[in-house]
Amino acid sequence: MSQSALRLFPESERAVYSLIAASDGLKAREIAARLSMDRSAVNRLLVSSPLMREMCYQSSDYRWHALIRSRAPHEGLYEFSAWYGFVREFLSLSEEAWLSSLEEGCRRIGRNLNDTRGLIHSFLDCRRTMLALFEDLDRMMDASFRSWEIAFEFRFNRARYVRIYADVLVLTPSRVFSLEFKMKSDVDPEEVLQAAKYAPYLEILFGASLDIVPALVLTRASDFFDYVPIGSTDALLPVSSGDMLFNVFNEYLGFLQ
Repeated sequence: MSQSALRLFPESERAVYSLIAASDGLKAREIAARLSMDRSAVNRLLVSSPLMREMCYQSSDYRWHALIRSRAPHEGLYEFSAWYGFVREFLSLSEEAWLSSLEEGCRRIGRNLNDTRGLIHSFLDCRRTMLALFEDLDRMMDASFRSWEIAFEFRFNRARYVRIYADVLVLTPSRVFSLEFKMKSDVDPEEVLQAAKYAPYLEILFGASLDIVPALVLTRASDFFDYVPIGSTDALLPVSSGDMLFNVFNEYLGFLQ
């Protein structure tokens, strides 16, 4: 986990959340026993921690659950995404069926659809880019990518501590690719920052077993792939044109080696 993720919440909170997110529901005494923590301290943390308040809930049998599980398939992603499913399901849908489902999902999660014309245009642009990516992967690797999970318009914004607005999440067995789409051809440093800023929260949300890879996708560019600085830091972010998006995945999954 990156240092920025470590700074978001105290270690004890992250440890408790990680355990809850990987389970099917735990009582406070079970959490305390598994983490060798004082039970009263665990009880206080469960009711006072911003992380628990935003990302967990207590069921009627006093067991604590995460709103999104940290294991595949990631139960709960549907509730916070306009469209969620496996890649094979995405590929099986016509444009009309996918768009209708996405619009219904936007209303379900409270995604504003006021700018209908512009949004639909951007949604379809994103869909075309992802279809082209999977066509490329179909030629470059085995069919395992069809079992990856994919979420469009992921919105996790229950309160003020954790707010994530991701255009597309692609979940592989080892990585979560967080893709920020822009219908542009030039790199904007502010948009690089925007693409990178949710990574620390996603690292907590999906757990230590999955690395988070944020990337910026410029769908009006062509034949472009590079790493660019994130603000004034030494960190770099992959930026790709839509037709070269497979490079982002290959850099971290290595299927062309």
